[in-house]
Amino acid sequence: MIPANFAYHRPSTIEEAVGLLASLGEEARALAGGFSLIPMMKLRLAAPEALVDLSRIAALKGVREEGPEIVVGAMTTQHQLMSDPIIAAKVPLIPETSAVIADPQIRYRGTLGGNVANGDPGNDMPAVMMTLDATYVLAGPNGTRSVKARGFYEGAYFTAAEPGEILTEIRIPTPAPGAGYAYEKLKRKVGDYATAAAAVQLTMKASTVETIAIGLTNVSETPLLAQDAMTILAGSRLEPEVVDRAVAAAEAITNPASDGRGPAEYRTAMAGIMLRRALARAASRAQG
Repeated sequence: MIPANFAYHRPSTIEEAVGLLASLGEEARALAGGFSLIPMMKLRLAAPEALVDLSRIAALKGVREEGPEIVVGAMTTQHQLMSDPIIAAKVPLIPETSAVIADPQIRYRGTLGGNVANGDPGNDMPAVMMTLDATYVLAGPNGTRSVKARGFYEGAYFTAAEPGEILTEIRIPTPAPGAGYAYEKLKRKVGDYATAAAAVQLTMKASTVETIAIGLTNVSETPLLAQDAMTILAGSRLEPEVVDRAVAAAEAITNPASDGRGPAEYRTAMAGIMLRRALARAASRAQG
């Protein structure tokens, strides 16, 4: 289908973009890579009267280290994340995840900010950002504010962002040296959303888990942080019976829909399997 008519704006600064969104009102939408919004417009599930294209704003692009954090501009593409030396050295969970998002054509245009900002429960990066305890920086008509990724997602396509705000950067605490990580994703075919996926980031000392974070993708209306599973695994040596209890706790918080990817019971079980695989790979990396 063809989208409804809309006005198109292409600002060159964050301030100009915020001003446009404020003046255009609630019927305007910010446009990043466009891979979530444009298909919805084509299906007439979204019909904004105006688009504010963020692609020309240089301040929204790039990766830098700033004190104890890695700062990623919201318009940095998945392809750039896969090849950035800072990300590769300090937060390798991110390029591992980027590599299984959609296909190369989409990764060349799709952005980190676009992936995390709109609350699509099928997107991969929101659960990863929760696992990494990232903070989102939002700019709007009332200034700039920060929101933890773990408190940002309120429902399918509903987030803590206020009308007129745009995501400008993602700030990620630099993981401890030697941290183990893994993102395991089950999908039907290249380019598909996850049937279920799990992200793990952990540190170990003398074969014992010191810190751990677990995120789950596309098994609820929002990305999930598996807090109970994290509590069970912290301080353990990942004994099989402990892992079993943690996996059961993670499965218990899922609530996937039955759809073309399978019945809800199957998708919950696959979330557990993805978590087992991610735990094993993350632990191996932390110990290796």
